[in-house]
Amino acid sequence: MKQLREKFRSFMIGRYGMDQLGQSMAWAVLLLLLLNVMIRGRLPSLLLEAFAFIGLITVYLRMFSKNISRRYQENQIFLRYRFYVTEYWKKMRFRLTEGRKYRIFKCPGCKQRVRIPRGHGRVSIHCPKCGTDFIRKSG
Repeated sequence: MKQLREKFRSFMIGRYGMDQLGQSMAWAVLLLLLLNVMIRGRLPSLLLEAFAFIGLITVYLRMFSKNISRRYQENQIFLRYRFYVTEYWKKMRFRLTEGRKYRIFKCPGCKQRVRIPRGHGRVSIHCPKCGTDFIRKSG
């Protein structure tokens, strides 16, 4: 077993290996295969098998590739898009939780957003940016 591990390690020298994009693609292949088990139709099943097979081949081609700079660039692009998506969902979750506790108003003078706790009735709001005072109901 140790010799096999050493042979594989020497084979992988100079090759790219697995990265975040490869892991995501492997999970997508697994999801396609699980979905394929649940679908009864012949044509959709064949399509899912074909996509899973193509995805699996792509995962292995990326993993054993010697073009390390190109695989690194692909992974960086994937990480950038994943960051945008995860930050969007974090922002939406934050707004949902903050919306329960606070009310957000825009200053009529400079359009700066000002956060006020809910449940205080009518309050006088002082804009920290331009100094404008305005009255709103904090609901």
